[in-house]
Formats: sequence, structure tokens, C-alpha cells
Amino acid sequence: MSVVHRAAVLGSPIAHSLSPVLHRAAYAELGLDWSYDRFEVDEAALPGFVEGLDPSWAGLSLTMPLKRAVIPLLDEISATAASVEAVNTVVLTEDGRRVGDNTDIPGMIAALRERGVDKVASAAVLGAGATASSALAALAAVCAGPVTAYVRGPGRAAEMRAWGERLGVDVLTADWADAHRALDAPLVIATTPAGSTDGLATEVPQTPGILFDVLYDPWPTALAAAWSARGGPVVGGLDLLVHQALLQVEQMTGCAPGPLAAMRQAGEAALAAR
Repeated sequence: MSVVHRAAVLGSPIAHSLSPVLHRAAYAELGLDWSYDRFEVDEAALPGFVEGLDPSWAGLSLTMPLKRAVIPLLDEISATAASVEAVNTVVLTEDGRRVGDNTDIPGMIAALRERGVDKVASAAVLGAGATASSALAALAAVCAGPVTAYVRGPGRAAEMRAWGERLGVDVLTADWADAHRALDAPLVIATTPAGSTDGLATEVPQTPGILFDVLYDPWPTALAAAWSARGGPVVGGLDLLVHQALLQVEQMTGCAPGPLAAMRQAGEAALAAR
């Protein structure tokens, strides 16, 4: 009798997660009789959940607020995950080890490269949260020159400069009040919550560069819509979500390359139905 394979996404809140849609679509395309669920798990409940996993479990996807909290529970983490102190993927090996990785960073790089973005001379980042640090890590591979981070307050500015130093990125910081200036950069990565960049939609230049807006619901954001209207290329949050999930599927199942097109199609259909 074959072993049932299980995987899931954990986080709080978790009801909105598209991960089950993407992973299940991958399993169907790959012909795997696997299950993928979502569980509402906060930081306090995480150790008990992880300790309770049996050999049927192949892996976990982690969203906020668990990406850092899971690290002490793991046997090993990748250099990528260590670079930003964040794990979004746990692979449970056959010998019982828990191995953590971060697929957000290579997912960002893959989403940009899919749109033909291999190298830019400079870039701007809007925001300073956890996603912004992943964006800096991705820019270490994509951006040849300085990155300007537009943030609220000196504390956030200091954090972003520290991340830049750690990741080998030349980070300059500017006040959020001047965020409209970011839009002149060859590549703009918006990492802020829904609505935060709506006021910038009227400031999009006549000939914009590339916008990477990490949001996927609601979509398009006001900024992304204005950017597209000016003819600028836009990489969206669904692109990031699909690429990071693809890497998770490949790691958990051992099947590579994974079914990118089927996963994207499932994600688009799920968002359209919301």
C-alpha cells in the first residue's frame, strides 16, 4: 500500500490563501494523488503542529507570521532563507529531517526573468516590511547599481540600509512623502499593503520602466492599472505567487520542472471567481 502524501499551508489569517489552488493544480497535472490543505496556525501553535506531523507529510508552505518563528524548529535552512531570516518552505525528508528554504526570493527573480528582466541599472522599493527585504535579496541578483527604498520613518530607513549591507546591495533611503520619485526608476518594486500606493497612480511617468507590484487581490491595483495604461510592463503578485509555489512543488514532490502554466491558469480562475 502506497504512503499517502500530504502538504499544507500554515499561517494566520489563512482563509484567503491561494496556495491550495496552486498546489492542487500542480498535483493534478503531475498525476499525483496528494492532498494539500490550509491550517490556521499562529506562532504559539506552530511548535505543536510541527511536532505532530507523521511520515505522510511531505512539506509545508508558511505565510505570516510564521516565516521566522519556524526557524528554531528546523534541522537545517538554506543559505537563501538564512540571508533574510525567513522560511516559507519546509521539506520533510524521508529520514525525518525538516529542511527550510525561501522560495520567495528565487520566485521574484523568476517572475522578472519571465518578463525579460535580467539586469537593471538601478531600482526603487516601496515599503520596508518582510517582503521588502526579500525584494532586496532578489535585487542583489538583478540590479547592477543602487536601490532606493521609500519608507516611513528613520527606524524603517535604518532597517533597510542594514538589510542592504547584509545582502550586498547599495541601499539608499528616502521619505515616503517623496515616493512619487520612485516611479522614475527602471524597476519599481511595490511591497506595501493594499491601497498604500493608490495615491501614486496619477504620478506614473509618460514612459515608465517596469513595475513589480506584489499584491494579487485586489488586482489590478490603481498603480498597476495606471502603469499598464502608460504602456509599462507590469509583473504582479500572482506571478510571484505562482513562481514561488512552483519551486515549492518541485522541492516537495521531486518533480521538476513543475507545471507552471497549469498553476497560473488555476490561480487566475480562482481570483476571477472571488
